[in-house]
Amino acid sequence: MTGKVIIFSAPSGAGKSTVVGHLLKLHPEFEFSVSATSRPPRGEEKDGEAYYFISAERFRELIALDSFVEYEEVYHDRFYGTLKSEVERIWEKGHVIIFDVDVKGGVSLKKYFGDAALSICIIPPSLEVLEKRLRGRGTDSEEAICERLAKAEWELQYAEGRFDRKLVNDKLEDTFREAEEMVDAFLSTPAVRDNSSLR
Repeated sequence: MTGKVIIFSAPSGAGKSTVVGHLLKLHPEFEFSVSATSRPPRGEEKDGEAYYFISAERFRELIALDSFVEYEEVYHDRFYGTLKSEVERIWEKGHVIIFDVDVKGGVSLKKYFGDAALSICIIPPSLEVLEKRLRGRGTDSEEAICERLAKAEWELQYAEGRFDRKLVNDKLEDTFREAEEMVDAFLSTPAVRDNSSLR
């Protein structure tokens, strides 16, 4: 079973979820990879839709069982990761997997999937613009905004040279068009990877 993978990464607030949502509407053969997390659900989030919600203890058990393609402990006991079973589920349907992950996760996924994956890092025009967007959302405390900005600065440096493509999200219409062009070019090349290594 061969399959293709498209990875979108970005610092928080740079717009990756908006771009991924746009592409999912255009491509019925795309399927969003649902990540696992040890954080509790927020608001209306449902298990198996927003995330697979599991305890930190169970997350550690699954790590020991080599059940993840990649995972990260973002904060103490706050894990995020991609289950191998999720990748198999989507590829078995003949769908293209689309990921919406942080920068470190994107680098790990690209390393794992190799040429079967297109990795795109969405970056803000500047950290000042990113700060404005984060404040404009009105969902984070001052402490959380400062934490996200510090992480974003580190992520932008870490991303340098580690992604196939870089996409500056300045005007959303232009970002959508460029993302579509990158994805279309990638989909026109043959799939190369066998997922037997997931087992």
